Amino acid sequence: MKAVKIADGIHCLPVNLENYQLFEGMWPMPHGISINAYVVEGDKTALIDLIEDTDDKPADFQDELHSISLDERTIDYLIINHMEPDHTSWLPKLIEKNPNLQICLTKKAAGVLKSFFGIESNLHLVGTGDSLDLGQGKVLHFYETPNIHWPETMMTYEESSGVLFSCDAFGSYGTLDGVYFDDQLSAEQRVFFHNEALRYYANIVASFSNFVIKGIDILSGLDLKVIAPSHGIIWRENPQAIIDSYTHFAGYMNGPAEPEITLIWSSMYGNTGKVVDSIIEGVRSTGMTLHVHRVPEDHVGIILASAWRSSGIIIGMPTYEYEMFPPMAWVLDMFRRKKVWNKKVLRFGSAGWSGGAQRELDRLTEKLKWEFVEPIEWFGAPGAEEKARAKSQSQALVQLIRDQSCPDTPEKP
Repeated sequence: MKAVKIADGIHCLPVNLENYQLFEGMWPMPHGISINAYVVEGDKTALIDLIEDTDDKPADFQDELHSISLDERTIDYLIINHMEPDHTSWLPKLIEKNPNLQICLTKKAAGVLKSFFGIESNLHLVGTGDSLDLGQGKVLHFYETPNIHWPETMMTYEESSGVLFSCDAFGSYGTLDGVYFDDQLSAEQRVFFHNEALRYYANIVASFSNFVIKGIDILSGLDLKVIAPSHGIIWRENPQAIIDSYTHFAGYMNGPAEPEITLIWSSMYGNTGKVVDSIIEGVRSTGMTLHVHRVPEDHVGIILASAWRSSGIIIGMPTYEYEMFPPMAWVLDMFRRKKVWNKKVLRFGSAGWSGGAQRELDRLTEKLKWEFVEPIEWFGAPGAEEKARAKSQSQALVQLIRDQSCPDTPEKP
């Protein structure tokens, strides 16, 4: 691949990670992901973020630098927006090639840089209000945006072009292969990148949603012509579109989210599974959108996206040795970690010989601000009564969600 021109003197250096890898060692990315570094050239040259030192990716990165007649030894400044290793792990080798490289980063990032790589020289601590004049009209302005999604994170804005280098904010899964900008997307590709932005958000950013809102507010006074994230598509036709999407994604934490339901179910010997069709029939008879996932077949990284955007969640699981079925316990613990809050919830499942799953569920979710409708639980196999009740309770959950979305208008005094 070659470097991609964004504006005069500004290029993107996208390198793709393949889909066989797990992002952060945990999240599936069936369509891969891009890691985007950027170059801004004035009289001086700044490199904004870097590349992961994995496989042949540094060689790809260097090829892109060379495609715009640059060499890693001629870079004057490295701007570190974020210290996570997918953006910085090649840094020690870059410094071997360019020992006089000047590094601009936040004070908190400097501490992380030292702990990761032992680097303490040629550092310039910057924060909100600071700027770097590269000459020829290219001026970089720095904005601290902590906890999007690490505490040392910042964003960099180039004023003459209106390009915001937003790091992990406004990013998405998905590789960049010949299509790099939102105005190059087909209708199908727009839907794809929107969905991959949601899944990326739910996996990586969700628990920091309140900080996302604060970060968007910090940026509100800027004339943003291009949003250039560290992962995924570059937004130049309508940068407000990805800001609006992230505003919605962040808002789902405190609710209400979309009037939809995510059903997540698991079954050991089929007794819980025998009720799933009744649940599905109950929801779909109302016309409400339903997303269905089974664990452990579906990875929690996939489930998180639909659960995050849904106002309602239905959990189907049996009791396992007096507690929750372990694959479901992992999903629910991830919901706790990612702050999947303010949901309307129904739970159903076989109690086995003893029960206990419901008690553990209540304990695990007590801080998630969930509102439950009465669960359906039975010993052994379900009968016609349990199936009928599952249908009616799923309909009751739909009504609860609709009441939340369309509250009664108060009478005028």
